[in-house]
Amino acid sequence: MKLLDINNDGVALSVNSNDKNTFGWKEITHPRPQLQRSPWHSLNGLWKFAFDDEGKCIQPSDLKQWTHLIEVPFAPESTKSGIGDNNFHPNCWYEREFATPEGDGRLLLHFGAVDYRARVWVNDQYIAEHEGGHTNFSLDITHVLNDSGITKVTVWAQDDPLDLAKPRGKQDWQLQPHSIWYPRTTGIWQTVWIERVGKTYLGHLCWNSDFERWEVGFEAALAGDVPAAGVQIKMKLSIGDKVLANDTYEVLNGEINRRIALADPGIDDFRNELLWSPEKPTLIDADIQLWSSDRLLDEVKSYTAMRTVTVQRDRFMLNGRPYYLRLVLDQGYWPDTLMTPPSDEALRRDVELIKAMGFNGVRKHQKIEDPRFLYWADVLGLLVWEEMPSAYRFTRKAVERMTREWHEVIKRDSSHPCIVAWVPFNESWGVPNLVETAAHRNYVLAMYHLTKTLDSTRPVIGNDGWESTDTDILAIHDYDTKPQQLVRRYGPEVKVSDMLNHKRPGGRILTLDNFPHQGQPVMLTEFGGIAYAPDDKPDAAQAWGYERCWSVSELEMKYSALLETVNNIELFSGFCYTQFTDTFQEANGLLYSDRTPKFPLETIRAATLSGEGFCTPSRC
Repeated sequence: MKLLDINNDGVALSVNSNDKNTFGWKEITHPRPQLQRSPWHSLNGLWKFAFDDEGKCIQPSDLKQWTHLIEVPFAPESTKSGIGDNNFHPNCWYEREFATPEGDGRLLLHFGAVDYRARVWVNDQYIAEHEGGHTNFSLDITHVLNDSGITKVTVWAQDDPLDLAKPRGKQDWQLQPHSIWYPRTTGIWQTVWIERVGKTYLGHLCWNSDFERWEVGFEAALAGDVPAAGVQIKMKLSIGDKVLANDTYEVLNGEINRRIALADPGIDDFRNELLWSPEKPTLIDADIQLWSSDRLLDEVKSYTAMRTVTVQRDRFMLNGRPYYLRLVLDQGYWPDTLMTPPSDEALRRDVELIKAMGFNGVRKHQKIEDPRFLYWADVLGLLVWEEMPSAYRFTRKAVERMTREWHEVIKRDSSHPCIVAWVPFNESWGVPNLVETAAHRNYVLAMYHLTKTLDSTRPVIGNDGWESTDTDILAIHDYDTKPQQLVRRYGPEVKVSDMLNHKRPGGRILTLDNFPHQGQPVMLTEFGGIAYAPDDKPDAAQAWGYERCWSVSELEMKYSALLETVNNIELFSGFCYTQFTDTFQEANGLLYSDRTPKFPLETIRAATLSGEGFCTPSRC
């Protein structure tokens, strides 16, 4: 369906409602893959848009002119948005109309992510505000609908480009990207969509699994008109045609928390068929219905998996067995769309490329990724370390902002089996005086223990890189590209106590006083960073990396030598190579920014898998 939308200059704008969706397990395009219901309608597409650099507009009626059209969900800094403006713009406005979906019950308006602060009006009536640039929010707009059959949504987004006390990740505070920081992302950068629900509906689902007891944990919370009793959830879990569970549970006071016992398949050969891993990513389909007596209130599709991740002494454990992690660091940017993927196919292709290069996981660096990426990692089998985007100033406001948003991140993503570690801090960013200042140390300790409280099923890396306090994995960043130097620091002749006391990669101590290494797994979670930037390439002068190669053959040789060395260092139970793709001025990717390999994927894969690896069957 198309609507004619008239701007303030009298120009007719054709806005596509893009309301064709698939609702099937094999072709999911739903922006929230673990809580799908049908029908839903995307509001991506052309919106009216205007900058308000001086912040004069407080409500929609204050805005005198719509100056642009923007292609949502692409940020105005991106070329794909149709604007491509990288100047400082602290305030911007969006608006579009759509045909109100027919039906009874409630109408929900969903935003995947708006950076950094958003206020929303519907039909010129203020609805709500959300703060946090990396997490989703949903609004019930039923009470402001009218009889015209058309609904208008207006959004104000505020994102101060100079504010260093908010979680901003790799977004640069300078006008032009410098060093390891990239263009800013302002405003809407993930899918906007609507859906019809009943007066009572499932507002939140959470999954986890208990490998030892062979149980699936399920939590749900109702939303809307929530009765105290008289509501049941019917749950069917299945893998293909095989039904694992088909039960009904009472919901009391709008919440339910149940352990669903599955039939133990017995010996390991049968168990392994049901376990999720990168080698065999078996997912369990979930069909969930909400009933009141004989009346169906809601129906959703979801999924989970049977898998467990733990740390056992110096090993990372997947499904009760030592598992050697081969991760690649991924910034999650694209040249024309910045933090927003150009398509769902692009997200799937990234997962496929990472696996084709021999890696079994990815460290999503300084970005909370679109849920569709996590979906493809679940489906195709890729481990994910999820890392909170940093603030770069320590203030009370920064602490409050990060704590609140990190809580939202864990709530949104903890049900994805692909996520195997949480990383609240990276390289002491936002806590620059961690060694000297007790408040900084207490902040890192608090975030570590908060994360463990919110999700006790995954390892937490308190501060990835150096200056560790409490942590489940000792994560080291060392960009020395000479293999013999890495062996000298971490090889078999080195005592761990000597390494921790005397080695300072990046000039930083590895563990803080009073937080000795207690036998946790040691991983090299950033290394490499070798740039290929010959002088005849465009922007070669601006190319950045920890070391520079002038030929592809040199890059191939150095990558192969590094990976063979790291794979053979027994101290390490995993690694993360920097990085997956070139990202703006950073030319240290194994792939170019358009995802073209710099040397053959087969060669990359052979190098990635070279050497023993700490947890091969012969060594575990």
